[in-house]
Amino acid sequence: MTLNQILTPQIEKAVQQLYGVTVEKVEYQATRKEFEGDITVVIFPFLRQIKGNPVEIGTKIGEYLVENTNVIERFNVVKGFLNLVVSDSYYISFFNGIRNVEHFGYVEPKEGDKSVLVEYSSPNTNKPLHLGHVRNNLLGYSVAEILKASGKKVFKTQIINDRGIHICKSMLAWQKYGNGETPESTGLKGDKLVGNYYVKFDVEYKAQIKELMEQGMSEDDAKKEAPIIKEAKQMLVDWEANKPEVIDLWNMMNQWVYDGFAVSYKNLGVDFDKNYFESDTYLLGKDVVEKGLEQGVFYKKEDNSVWIDLSDEGLDEKLVLRGDGTSVYMTQDIGTAIQRVKDFGDVGGMVYTVGNEQDYHFKVLFLILKRLGFDWAESLYHLSYGMVDLPSGKMKSREGTVVDADDLMDEMTNTAKTISEELGKLDGYSEEEKSVLFNTIGLGALKYYILKVDPKKRILFNPEESVDFAGNTGPFIQYTYARIQSILRKADFDCTQEITDIILDPKEKELLKLLEEFPVVIQDAARTYSPALIANYVYELVREYNSFYQTVSILGEENMTLKVFRVQLSQKVGLVINDAFALLGIAVPERM
Repeated sequence: MTLNQILTPQIEKAVQQLYGVTVEKVEYQATRKEFEGDITVVIFPFLRQIKGNPVEIGTKIGEYLVENTNVIERFNVVKGFLNLVVSDSYYISFFNGIRNVEHFGYVEPKEGDKSVLVEYSSPNTNKPLHLGHVRNNLLGYSVAEILKASGKKVFKTQIINDRGIHICKSMLAWQKYGNGETPESTGLKGDKLVGNYYVKFDVEYKAQIKELMEQGMSEDDAKKEAPIIKEAKQMLVDWEANKPEVIDLWNMMNQWVYDGFAVSYKNLGVDFDKNYFESDTYLLGKDVVEKGLEQGVFYKKEDNSVWIDLSDEGLDEKLVLRGDGTSVYMTQDIGTAIQRVKDFGDVGGMVYTVGNEQDYHFKVLFLILKRLGFDWAESLYHLSYGMVDLPSGKMKSREGTVVDADDLMDEMTNTAKTISEELGKLDGYSEEEKSVLFNTIGLGALKYYILKVDPKKRILFNPEESVDFAGNTGPFIQYTYARIQSILRKADFDCTQEITDIILDPKEKELLKLLEEFPVVIQDAARTYSPALIANYVYELVREYNSFYQTVSILGEENMTLKVFRVQLSQKVGLVINDAFALLGIAVPERM
């Protein structure tokens, strides 16, 4: 039980006995730094039922708690705030209760619970992953892990956009200009090779537009009449007609890309339980639209196109099927959502990790699924996030100026290497150990810098700033974890006994208070789909630990009981750092 759960019934009992009323809710907040106390009860809400001076009411409740519980030692009242000083025995008992608990704060899913699907990544097979995909993947993976830790049964999915005109552009450019080169013959990752031909298509297309315009054609006409775009459109027609030579080319180049993605995903530390492919899903949803027409959810216009009117929801009319019977993205997304429920069984919700430019699309999608009568549609969530910029500015993939995810990861590792070597703390490391450490620090810096920001906010990512061994950064937290491991290695005495009879230093108490918050932070992060809550919690924990480390002696403490307790406390802080970072997909090094 948490401190709040212990105190609430006691406070309710106090109010009942003192004033003969039942309180609706007990409201807590952290005690302000300038006042003594560990937790504060807000008295003002009680005034709706109790007539009187809030200071007097707070004083009477405080006196009751001191006399009738062994949790509260003393109190003070400031205006309408009752500041409670919690006993050392409570915190020591709490610590002994969690000391040997593996993954403290994590909750196991219950048998029969509905599952939650988390979709992220959703790349195109005409280019490699870029900086925007990095934030998407890190957010989706972390939210999935947090939901798991909160007690949910979670499956991670992605939908791979493997068809369409953009895919045909890279295929056609390779066919025309590739001279048969392959990832093996060039030494390039397959996704990078294919991406190069997407850029090549754009170069040739622009050149043809310019040439046609010089011949007197308007820009709009030139864009339509350029031979290369006509060929790409024909290739798409041939793909839809299942022409063997086009399908073979498509399969070959897509496989190059999948192999490249697999390397990037492994380096980034993310995974998936099931992949969906647009080439399999793009026809889904048409039958649902037909049923929706019969139910009156949709209506048909004169040109046979099918629409839904959402004006009563403050939105507008939305096309769900073209007049020629072909689907739009909305049709596919309706069908894919329904297909996923069929695939995974009892689904209690889906989380779509997609940038905020698609906010409107998902509002419409969720409303449509609700109107179609699916009960699980009430539990759909769009994990909307802002874009990531670099100091150099915005990125455009077709012009080849996109920030490649692999290059970014390599840059982060190299930056970590440079800074680590400058600090000169690598004595005794083999070259292999150094390589692993630089990668751990570099990727930890990248992930933490991105995940510590609220998902809805836009990020200006500064690689050098992120690999800083001081401040609110991944390496600072990793360094503290490594410092704790060093203490544990040096603790060559029995640290297993339970400690009960000690007086806590204020720094120890602050650490225990923060440890107690971890389960609540996990639940809050799951409820709000925000890894930033975990990131900023673990930073506060690390900052408090470093203050503890600087203030009290650990291994140099002469009192053996205190020394054992401080080693145990350090060990538990290290485990919580490790678990919190695991929820962010970040590794921690044993030494730095």
